[in-house]
Amino acid sequence: MTQPGEEGQSPPQGDWRREYWRRNLRLMLALLSVWFIVPFCGGILFIDQLNQVNFAGYPLGFWIAQQGSIYTFLLLILIYAVRMDRLDDKFGVSERDGEGRRQ
Repeated sequence: MTQPGEEGQSPPQGDWRREYWRRNLRLMLALLSVWFIVPFCGGILFIDQLNQVNFAGYPLGFWIAQQGSIYTFLLLILIYAVRMDRLDDKFGVSERDGEGRRQ
């Protein structure tokens, strides 16, 4: 079993935790920004322009405010889980055994 920070081009042994947390925060901030922008812009700022287009029988601005925000949130959860799983693997802190199964 490898120690955290030994795989790939990771930071030196003593500093891997800081780099891991920095990447985690950067990912969270990016995803939270998308989570804010999609419903705010699509459901509030540009609703009049988007409502000129119909999607699934509803005005697009209304659909984004009601359903699109939920789908965006679910997609962001999936992206976060996959990216953090990769980050855990890169830094050697994955919760899997040697055969790739979850412990």
